[in-house]
Amino acid sequence: MSRRLTRLARWAACGLLAAAALPAAVSTASEPGPAAPATGSAAADPAYDVLVFSKTAGFRHSSIDEGITALRQLGAANNFTVTATEDAAAFTPGNLAAYEAVVFLSTTGDILNASQQTAFEGYIGAGGGYVGIHAAADTEYDWTWYGGLAGALFRSHPHIQPAAVTVEDRAHDATAHLGPTWQRTDEWYDYRTNPRSTAHVLASLDESTYSGGAMGDHPIAWCKDYEGGRAFYTGGGHTEDSYADPVFRRHLLGGIRWAAEMTEADCRPETGYTTLFGTTGTTGWKQAGPGSFAHDDSTLTSRGGLGLFWYQAKEYASYSLKLDWRQAGDDNSGVFVGFPASDDPWSAVDKGYEIQIDATDAPDRTTGAVYGHRSADLAARDAALNPPGEWNTYEIRVEGERLQVFLNGRRINDFTNTDPVRSLQQGHIGLQNHGDGDDVSFRNVRIKELGDAVDPGQGAVTGIGGKCVDVAGGVSADGTQIQLWTCNGSAAQKWTVGAGDTLRALGKCMDVSGGGTADGTKVQLYGCNGTGAQKWVPQADGTLKNPASGKCLDAAGVSSADGTKLHLWSCHTGANQKWVLPG
Repeated sequence: MSRRLTRLARWAACGLLAAAALPAAVSTASEPGPAAPATGSAAADPAYDVLVFSKTAGFRHSSIDEGITALRQLGAANNFTVTATEDAAAFTPGNLAAYEAVVFLSTTGDILNASQQTAFEGYIGAGGGYVGIHAAADTEYDWTWYGGLAGALFRSHPHIQPAAVTVEDRAHDATAHLGPTWQRTDEWYDYRTNPRSTAHVLASLDESTYSGGAMGDHPIAWCKDYEGGRAFYTGGGHTEDSYADPVFRRHLLGGIRWAAEMTEADCRPETGYTTLFGTTGTTGWKQAGPGSFAHDDSTLTSRGGLGLFWYQAKEYASYSLKLDWRQAGDDNSGVFVGFPASDDPWSAVDKGYEIQIDATDAPDRTTGAVYGHRSADLAARDAALNPPGEWNTYEIRVEGERLQVFLNGRRINDFTNTDPVRSLQQGHIGLQNHGDGDDVSFRNVRIKELGDAVDPGQGAVTGIGGKCVDVAGGVSADGTQIQLWTCNGSAAQKWTVGAGDTLRALGKCMDVSGGGTADGTKVQLYGCNGTGAQKWVPQADGTLKNPASGKCLDAAGVSSADGTKLHLWSCHTGANQKWVLPG
């Protein structure tokens, strides 16, 4: 089932299908919908299928049977079927295609042969989901691709003991039901590498609360987009008792739902952010105007209004602002940026910009819109949006007068201010409490200052096999072939996402040779000229489309070898058409 159909099916379950599909001219409040229970079933999902694989070629965990039973029970309660097997012959392209996610349940050792590995790589490349539980990290040490999928591989562990788990992300469906700290007993793995630079860490171990941890910074659960698919891993699950624990079971359910694309999350790696609101309270914040925000469980929830809870301690100029938000039902709120200090909330309305939260309003006033100024890309927004009762993550990226909005890791708006009365180059940030009955909650407000010399839209563009988009030979002459190459940080691999949907390197633009439209047309470097041959628009499915031709950037021959030529090709969303842009 496509992500778009999945999203609409789940919005229908919340009673908001018509509003989501056809935005109303005006928003109307409704009774708040139910939040996802902490340990029970989540919002209704369309039926889907999960393969649970538990083959072992090394140590065998006695908890595997309990794990299979728990996953079957979760499936029965949450509308997915579970097929459990230890037969590696299940790993064929045709069989794997029947499943939205594949769970590696405490697998160990070398468990797949070469053809089975190739089939699984193809499954992930076609958009499949992976869930690794506990000893899934003690698996296939000689298969480099699998190590990247799992995120990190097992090194050692101390004895089973209680520990405090720090929950770093309380928006992902696997961890949203948890408090800031999670106390549990398990066998706590140390890993050979730290996955933080390549995966989004959901939870980490506080090594001061148990003995034998040796990593320092110690991620224990994470998620990542990987070569066209999704990968979730949790280090918990050694003990039989884990699978009887409703809190741990809900953790597993969230990982499965995300891997199977039943819910969205921002799973890009994240480092360098400073918390403005989290577990430390509301120091530095101030209420302007009527209403307030309730503060409970490190969560702010709007009450009454119309007012603004704004961060008065500092103004910001060039930054990435991230925050998590959730609507109870059909509710209204927003995030304001770029406004001057004032105790009048209307000052932010008149002199700043609001990134709206209200999915049933008109296009220029709906979720992801720069309110009254620019609609979100509604198709991309719908593909990325979780329904009421579930958490979403905004990234609001401001540099100069450019404002970009990312929803659950996907860009849905790109706006440039031209109003001389307003400026994004300096100002405060704030959260709106819209009025009675508009109940919107916020968590984990954090910011990373980018600095004048940092361009958040500049860096590597990566594709199939994790290879980088590269200007052949680092030559800047017009007509130079653009290709794939092992990432090396050179100028030939530094691309800037520029104005007008261009991609620029070495002072020139990525270009379709001759403005062609035929499959196989060369993609080259060429002097920037503003033509349609140089426009590349990111799509919600990870492709880069050239609107003038209606075709996509493609790595020839579905290859990731150094020197693979990039060309134009009919869009098919295969692994060789999936690209990760800078930032």
